[in-house]
Amino acid sequence: MNFTVFDFASLPISRWRNGGGETREIACWPVGGDDFAWRASIATIEQDGPFSLFPDIDRSITLLSGEGMVLSGPELGEHTLSHPLLPFAFPGDTAVHSRLLGGACQDFNIMTRRGCWLAKVTAIDSEYELPASHGGLVYVVKGKWLICHTETHQLAAQQGCWWLPASKGGQLQPLSAVGHVLWVDLIPVR
Repeated sequence: MNFTVFDFASLPISRWRNGGGETREIACWPVGGDDFAWRASIATIEQDGPFSLFPDIDRSITLLSGEGMVLSGPELGEHTLSHPLLPFAFPGDTAVHSRLLGGACQDFNIMTRRGCWLAKVTAIDSEYELPASHGGLVYVVKGKWLICHTETHQLAAQQGCWWLPASKGGQLQPLSAVGHVLWVDLIPVR
């Protein structure tokens, strides 16, 4: 099992069809598949508008920068996403409209196909043990971090890595006095 290391600045950019923002795809599994099992990305939302519908998909969104937005919909009600690094999960097949709170914002997104994968997003600011037999994704928001798993990598802000399930666990270690990382625990369901 190998890590795939990425840097935000090198991620491919896709403008949205409605012109309301852009997405930088981190990873999609299986690679190149339209019918993905899981997908991770960073989006820049530039204007109010509806989210795309994704049937049979569960989503989690985490504010990275900006003042945030209000998410609303008939089944969702209303949720204010204004605190960085606090994930919010919702069904991808639910109608959701976003209203910006004060200009563009940037968020981290993870989508998983129901019945295939579960994703748990957690903000980490101290040493952390990574579980065995799970896939994962790490995105450094602030500081420098060391990840020790089947490979060892030092990562700085706006860098990260992802991997598929491995037989052994690992460890995240901060190398800076103040640091934050988003950890996505990707759990295979079947």
